Amino acid sequence: MQRDNPSRILQALDARLQHQVGLTLIGKAALWLGFDAPPDEYGTTMDVDAVVPEAESAAMDLDTEFWDALTHTNVELKELGLYLTHIFEEWQLFLRPDWAAHRVRVHRPILQHIILHRPATLDLILTKMMRGADSGHMAEIQWMITKERIKRDEMLDCLARARLPLDVPELERLFHLAEACVLGMKYES
Repeated sequence: MQRDNPSRILQALDARLQHQVGLTLIGKAALWLGFDAPPDEYGTTMDVDAVVPEAESAAMDLDTEFWDALTHTNVELKELGLYLTHIFEEWQLFLRPDWAAHRVRVHRPILQHIILHRPATLDLILTKMMRGADSGHMAEIQWMITKERIKRDEMLDCLARARLPLDVPELERLFHLAEACVLGMKYES
């Protein structure tokens, strides 16, 4: 039987909420839930990560019901090794400046209170570059490039527009390591 850990985590969180909350998924959960026919291994990820657009950050910080629900969900799922703990501010990730305007709606799983999105594929690729030339992330990037038929020119434009966290030399180094790998990948003609 196919595992769907991201759905299990999100459904547990959704069951504890009483109001609408928006989440923009990144990581393997975004690949698993945000694309048709992803590799089965993406569904076995043990966590769900998200990014908050700057315009929504202050409201999310003040949403105590959400944070309480998140804490209780993580306690509930701890025995299974499942969790949702990494919710990044957009300035902490590699993204294009207008990334939030290009988010893609995610329709699975069916939830009552959580409205899911994922970054556009090019922005999701940028987030995957945060670990430099990590082979697992590079394989996921190649999968997205192939799946979405991304052209090299599109990737070049995306990389040129990428916004990196300020004053973090290590992240700039990781970006350039990943950039070399990404530009060496196979693209749609």
